[in-house]
Amino acid sequence: MENHIKVLISGGGTGGHIFPAISIANAIKAKIPDADILFVGAENRMEMEKVPAAGYNIIGLPVCGFDRKNVLKNCKVVVKLLQSINKARKTVKRFQPDIAVGVGGYASGPTLWAAAHMEIPTVIQEQNSYAGVTNKLLASKAKKICVAYDNMEKFFPKEKIVITGNPVRQELLNKTISQEEAVRFFNLDPEKKTILVIGGSLGARTINESILDWITRSKSDEVQIIWQTGKNFDAKAQKALSQKISHHIKQMPFISHMDMAYKAADLVISRAGASSISELCLLEKPVILVPSPNVAEDHQTKNAQALEYKGAAILIRDNEARDKLMQTALAVIRDNDKLKNMQDNIKTLAQENSAARIADIIIQIVNERKK
Repeated sequence: MENHIKVLISGGGTGGHIFPAISIANAIKAKIPDADILFVGAENRMEMEKVPAAGYNIIGLPVCGFDRKNVLKNCKVVVKLLQSINKARKTVKRFQPDIAVGVGGYASGPTLWAAAHMEIPTVIQEQNSYAGVTNKLLASKAKKICVAYDNMEKFFPKEKIVITGNPVRQELLNKTISQEEAVRFFNLDPEKKTILVIGGSLGARTINESILDWITRSKSDEVQIIWQTGKNFDAKAQKALSQKISHHIKQMPFISHMDMAYKAADLVISRAGASSISELCLLEKPVILVPSPNVAEDHQTKNAQALEYKGAAILIRDNEARDKLMQTALAVIRDNDKLKNMQDNIKTLAQENSAARIADIIIQIVNERKK
């Protein structure tokens, strides 16, 4: 095996792309400590902060997404795309990687296109059950396509597909604490059932408003709630909670100890992003998924449908959440047999050691090329 390789990793835009990318980089480093890894992201996006914080260098491209609502604005988008392709070509030429890896997000397209046209082998990591346009366009040049769901041959060449699952944050897999300890960490009652509500770091408005409506109307403290509202909904939630007895609700804009929050939960309410779903599968958590309607190709709905089909989750559409979300959550959490059945089904979908498996594929391709 090579003791030194150069890997270009591109993509980002959201935590769902960034954290898997960093996990893959860490897995490569664990196998080849002298590996030289460079990230390519989109300027002014999360990765420009998160990647350096993880100890890796990153170059930003001016690329941005197409505006589906205002087509006239896309003239500027096309200019930025051309600038990004040019900068990506220069980056590939200067860095001379042995391989380029795309994890999705704005920067992934220009970078992998540039690498492929300079005869650098590429690997795609497709996180969703419904492949994005960029990855479908890049697939013909890719050596391998790492996926998390079955039946992806409808999007990609079958011979290139490897089911690896999505890399997750390893710190979530904390097996040293009990559920009782985790519940007490949030100053809640271990004797009561606990619902964890998460909607991403910025919050999910429909989920938040559904929870807030229920809190405002309900007089019951039958269940406990750990509620991550995101920073945009924090003030509104705090104001509402200050007006009634809410010792059974722990609300915060951001949960810094997600391992504790997941461990405490009997049931999770979440958006249906690919990384979140991978975490829930590995942690064996019954979940109600409320897919975001504001994503490309409605891929979150398709992610949720893939789990619902296998009895591993309950899907509630965004426009139905206010009427059905908490009513459904309470019915599920009262039914121990239903919780156990969902837990048994979701754990069958878990893919362990995904980052390490993807790293092995990357290293193998590099070794074969160098031979």
